[in-house]
Amino acid sequence: MRSVTSKRQDKRRHVQQELFRCGGRRRGTGRKPKGKRAGERHGARPDFKPYHPLHVVMRVAPGVGSLRKRKMYKALREATITAALREWFRIVHISLQGDHVHMLVEADDKTALARGMQGFQISAARNINTALGDGVRRRRGKVFADRYHVEVITTPTQAHHAIRYVLSNFRKHGEDQQGIARTWLVDPFSSAIMFPDWKELEDRPWEDRPWMWPIRETYDPLIVFRPKTWMLAEGWKRCGPISARDVPSRR
Repeated sequence: MRSVTSKRQDKRRHVQQELFRCGGRRRGTGRKPKGKRAGERHGARPDFKPYHPLHVVMRVAPGVGSLRKRKMYKALREATITAALREWFRIVHISLQGDHVHMLVEADDKTALARGMQGFQISAARNINTALGDGVRRRRGKVFADRYHVEVITTPTQAHHAIRYVLSNFRKHGEDQQGIARTWLVDPFSSAIMFPDWKELEDRPWEDRPWMWPIRETYDPLIVFRPKTWMLAEGWKRCGPISARDVPSRR
């Protein structure tokens, strides 16, 4: 009996060892991205210089809902206030779309970008979860779906396209064809109202800017910096003016 039991135990032990050998790092294994869109690849962030602005895109997690609502706008505006406390990370332009956020930012280096984005996302997530709560309890769960995407802007043409794309992104999504948005020249869910260089303002004296559009007294704009990089301040102008009526093409 002992010899038979010993053989069975050895056999089981042998099979268990074979099972453990099936693990390890192999291509195609591991947890897969969830949601309608796959997440950003977890590779190294692109290198950039302090004089290169950056186009950042963040997507929200399923279940968060549209960002183009008053309570969501207020929550994200608070996050822009938090971000404005940092001189080494500057949001210059921003727009809120249904399930994502576009930003043109300036950062002193990769560490400044990482810390600035972390601070913005933590503040935004906290404020959004509070807004989505029941008044007593804050919503639980993540707000942003995956890693944010970063594109380095290195030419005036690229800067021109990026400003146009971000500030008029609501037209690309057809938001300007729905309801009261048909009457909007610029998107109130963006920092477009703070952009003083629209083509439509060329004949207006500089002292009338940036408060160039008739707005409600109760409207609080998103908080952004004036650009410090040459690319966002002057360089893009080499490619001509940007009209508030332009419809950005798909990227």
